[in-house]
Amino acid sequence: MRYFEFTIKPDDGAIHPVDSVIIETPGVTREALVHVNALANGTGVMLYRLRGDPERLQARLDGHPELLSCSSIAVEGETFHFYVHVKPGQPAGQLMSVAQKYALMVVPPLAFVEGGLRITVVGTHEMLQQALEELPAETRITVEQVGEYSPDERNVLSLLTDRQLEVFETAVENGYYEVPRQATHEDIAGTLDCAPSTVDEHLRKAESRILTSLV
Repeated sequence: MRYFEFTIKPDDGAIHPVDSVIIETPGVTREALVHVNALANGTGVMLYRLRGDPERLQARLDGHPELLSCSSIAVEGETFHFYVHVKPGQPAGQLMSVAQKYALMVVPPLAFVEGGLRITVVGTHEMLQQALEELPAETRITVEQVGEYSPDERNVLSLLTDRQLEVFETAVENGYYEVPRQATHEDIAGTLDCAPSTVDEHLRKAESRILTSLV
């Protein structure tokens, strides 16, 4: 089995009409989709990890025609998880339909990046190739990497706390681990709106957990 990691960038940056509201809500930032699933009746459920004010978001979503239910859970500081049960919407609906058609596994979490969503799916080479050809034409797709899938290796990130994972992923996205290094603790802190000492602490703990699990 192989994994296929790609980034999708819809024209408006949203993967669903409800997602558009989340994007447009002042003071609320998308971090990741911790869980996503298409139900037999055509509706879908998504569990977001967000930063900001959950009450403000719920007020903005109140009465949305594509939303069946929503709830904020596990609030910790400025980070919270947000459950939504939604009617079919695009491009999320098409993506899940293609994944089901070709028996692909979607590996969470799905990380939000600038203007899009980074997704990892697992299947045979043939499955992945056919699925790629059927993805929505209007959605920009960038292949990040492809390789042999090893569940134990890829699940090592599950050892991290949500905050450690957030800091670690931001460091990777900003080029902190590139050679030569493209970002400093101060750069990462500026992106996350926290102190450089906080970045240093979380990166050291994340690196320790990851390296210990691999050695």
